[in-house]
Amino acid sequence: MLIRLPDLPYALDALAPLVSRETLEVHYGRHHRAYVDRLNALLPGSRHEGQSLEQIILSKPEAQFFNNAAQIWNHTFYWNGLAPKAGGEPRGAVGEAIREAFGTFEEFKAKFSDAAVSLFGSG
Repeated sequence: MLIRLPDLPYALDALAPLVSRETLEVHYGRHHRAYVDRLNALLPGSRHEGQSLEQIILSKPEAQFFNNAAQIWNHTFYWNGLAPKAGGEPRGAVGEAIREAFGTFEEFKAKFSDAAVSLFGSG
């Protein structure tokens, strides 16, 4: 079983202007695809041949398998967390939890942004 690059749940230009078509072409079309291609090149004859992506990740695989499989999973999760014409202040249980912890959504965004820019690393 080969691992397949999952389709995006929207068109390449659907997130513009926040995420451009060009950005998706690079990060989905090149980077995400490269992880899929590298993992598929490693699978034949390995103990992971025939496993699903999740099975590979959960099997405590060798670093080269884990790194590629985890990046595929992470990218897929990320793409599915974005949506055209979405956003705004959270409602329901998430919105209530944010208000309880931070007072306001604006305060949450400020603290989240401060924490994010103080971290070292890519992504």
